Amino acid sequence: MVFISWAMRHAGSAALALAYALTFAGGANGSQTPSACKATVYLTIDTGHMGPAEAMAAILKKHNVNATFFLANEKTERGDTSLAPTWSGFWQARAAEGHAFGSHTWRHWYFRSDVGHDKVRYVPWGKNSGETMTQADVCGEIRKSDEAFKAMTGRALAPIWRAPGGKLTPNTIRFAEACGYKHVAWSPAGFSGDELPSEKFPSDALLSKQLANIRDGDILLWHLGIWSRKDPLYPKLDPLIAGLKQKGFCFATITDHPDYQKTRRQ
Repeated sequence: MVFISWAMRHAGSAALALAYALTFAGGANGSQTPSACKATVYLTIDTGHMGPAEAMAAILKKHNVNATFFLANEKTERGDTSLAPTWSGFWQARAAEGHAFGSHTWRHWYFRSDVGHDKVRYVPWGKNSGETMTQADVCGEIRKSDEAFKAMTGRALAPIWRAPGGKLTPNTIRFAEACGYKHVAWSPAGFSGDELPSEKFPSDALLSKQLANIRDGDILLWHLGIWSRKDPLYPKLDPLIAGLKQKGFCFATITDHPDYQKTRRQ
């Protein structure tokens, strides 16, 4: 608190009040000092149809929260894909804000089953057939999102990834680790429910459940838009962050998680 000490010596109570206001101004936008943290959670956000992308980014900025984005090249509401060059401005802005980034594969298909010891079945959503992939194929599928992101931002993804739907096989885990990517799942209490039908799972109920159940160390899962949900959940990200901070939670990126600190890009 060098600035506060200087104010006390040289300008009296008025300057001291100003110093405190400047030093702790983060409280107005939701930031917290480490000493105020009673627990830490890790907000992760997967790509989706991207409809609420700017709104969700604004919520994060409002609360001074850095998240970890997992990126796939998904179809968007505006007719392009989420890692197309048309999204370069969005990703550049998020990188400049200090968020972390990992791969969510390129095509956002699903790893269904192993084929022997050296292959895995990779299938589009809602389909019974797809491709049989080798280790090199799996690594290429994960890396392609990394390459696209680097082309847009000049920055590589952290060596972390998340399988679409969280669906994994023993071969898939082994293949990804062999090419340097560590898988990141999510905590049961951290599942936002934004993929669930809003008729059965209203947004207010999902918010209340998260606020009641999230605990220290939990990894939270949200999406940048879900096609199937009629009443989007994303506006509840704002009161979720505010509510967790009020309870003493701080937010960190996956690269600061004890299990993933070695994945931090230098």
